[in-house]
Amino acid sequence: MEKFKNNNTFSFEIEKKLDNNLGRAGIIHTPHGDIKTPAFMCVGTIGKVYFVSMDDLKQINAQAMLSNGYHLRNKSEEIAQNNGLAAWSGWDGPTLTDSGGFQVMSLGSGSGKIVSMSKEQNVENTKEEERLAHVTEEGVQFTDPFTGQEDFIGPEESMQIQCRIGADIHMAFDELTSLADDYEYNKEALGRTERWAVRSLEEHKKHCYDLEYYQALYGVIQGGRWEDLRRSTCKKFAKMDFDGYGLGGAFLKEDLSEILRWCNEELPENKPRHLLGLSHPDDILNGVEMGADTFDCVAPTREGRHGKLYTKTGVINLQKFTDSPNLIDDTCDCPTCQAGYTLGELRKLWKSKDKEEKYKYFELASMHNLRFIIRLTEEARQAVIDGTFYEYKERFLKTYYGNKKTGVK
Repeated sequence: MEKFKNNNTFSFEIEKKLDNNLGRAGIIHTPHGDIKTPAFMCVGTIGKVYFVSMDDLKQINAQAMLSNGYHLRNKSEEIAQNNGLAAWSGWDGPTLTDSGGFQVMSLGSGSGKIVSMSKEQNVENTKEEERLAHVTEEGVQFTDPFTGQEDFIGPEESMQIQCRIGADIHMAFDELTSLADDYEYNKEALGRTERWAVRSLEEHKKHCYDLEYYQALYGVIQGGRWEDLRRSTCKKFAKMDFDGYGLGGAFLKEDLSEILRWCNEELPENKPRHLLGLSHPDDILNGVEMGADTFDCVAPTREGRHGKLYTKTGVINLQKFTDSPNLIDDTCDCPTCQAGYTLGELRKLWKSKDKEEKYKYFELASMHNLRFIIRLTEEARQAVIDGTFYEYKERFLKTYYGNKKTGVK
C-alpha cells in the first residue's frame, strides 16, 4: 500500500470548460487524495470542524478541510511530529491552510480599518496605541489577544509554520486591505504583497518536503476593486512558480464576478484557483462561472448555530417554527433530514438549556448547512460537465432567492 493516496504529487486537470473559457470542472490531485472541482472546503479552524466529527464529514461527502495557520501556529511542532495535519487531525483527506495573514491583519494592522464585504465604510484609523498589530516591510508584529504575548509573522515565519502543519495546500503571506482603504493604499499594500510572495516562495521551497510529501503553495491575489491593480498583479503572479492561486480581498458583493473575470483572464488556466471566504449560493455560482475552483467559509456552520438553516427556497429562521412537524427540506439528503428531525424538534434542541441537547442541535444544523453547500458545488460541477450550467444556475438562484435577486447576469 502506498503511503500517500496520490503518489506524492500535486497537479490539476480540467475535465470540461464553460463557453466563456473561464469556468470549468476539474480534479486537483494532492498527496492525500483528489478534489473534484468545483468543491467546497469545510472550515476546520483548529484541525476540526466545530461540532462535526470526521465520520460526519465523510457522510456529507466533504472532500477537503481548510485549517487556520494562525490558530495552529503554536501546535505546529506537535503536528509535524505526528506526520502532518491529515494524520494529526484524523481527517485523512486533502487539507489546506491559510497563511494567518487575515487573522493578524484583523487585529488592527495596516491602517487599522474594519474589513467588510457588505457595504462601503468610512472607518477611522484605530489609534496607534490601541492596535494589536502593526505592518512593516518585514511582516506583522502583533499582540496575541488571548495570551497578551508579543509575536511576529512574516512570509518566512508563515511558510515555516504551514510546512510544519503540513497541509497539502498552503497560502502565501499577503496583506489584506479593507473597503475603507483608497486606491493609493491598495497600491502600496499590493506592492508589499508581491514582495512577500517572492519571499514566501523562496522559503517554502526550503521546507515543502519536510514531511516527506509535497506541499503545494498558492499565491494570494489582492488589489481591491481596481482592475489595473488586479490585472497587473495577476500577470506578475502568473510568471511565478506557484501551484495555484488564492483569490482574496475585500470588495462589494456585486463586483465579485467582474473582479474574478479580471483575475482569471490573466492567470494560467492549468492551475487551480481558490476563492477565499465566500459560500452563499450566488457567490459560489458566480464564482464557478468566472473560473473559481474551490471555496471555503465559516458561514454554513456559524449561521446554523444561530438558527439559520438552508433550504432550496432560501434561508429559514428556526425561531419561527415552534412545534412544526416539517423537515428542514424534504428533498435534502443530509444526515439530519434523513434521520427525520423536524423543525419543531430542532428548535427545541436549539433553545434547550441542556448543554448536550444544544450541542446536538449545533451538530445537526452544521451537517445540514454544510451538506447543502457541498451538494450545490456537486450539482454545479455536474452541470458544467453536462453543458447545462447556465440553465442550472438560473433555475437554482431563482428558486433560492425568489424575487429578491437571482445573481444571474
